[in-house]
Parts: sequence; structure tokens; C-alpha cells
Amino acid sequence: MKFDLRLPIGLLFIAYGAILLIYGLFTSEAMYQCSLGINVNLLWGAVMLVFGGIMFALAFYTRRKGADS
Repeated sequence: MKFDLRLPIGLLFIAYGAILLIYGLFTSEAMYQCSLGINVNLLWGAVMLVFGGIMFALAFYTRRKGADS
């Protein structure tokens, strides 16, 4: 069994993305006045969550593909 770096990277980005996403959901609008009203934590939390999901899925898919052959 080979070590696939995409697995810990995916888990790390999923964890950090979920933390940022939750933080962005529960903060007030007044905090984002300096960023032109854009909820940066919510936006980048979602981006990190998607990226982590892609990395995790690729690691899982290649592990399953390697087990079949």
C-alpha cells in the first residue's frame, strides 16, 4: 500500500473549509464592511471545502482503482 498525499491534504482542507464556512455563517454583517460587504470567510470556506472534497475523492478513487487491479 502506497502513501497518497492527497488523502491528508483533502482531510485538512475539508476541516479548515468547514471551520471557515461555519464561522462565515455565524458572523455579523458589520464585520465585513471593510471587504465591501463580501463575506470572505463564507466564500473561501466553501472553496476550501470543495477543493478538499476533490482531493479526498481522488485519493479514494485511486485507492479503489488500485485495489481492483
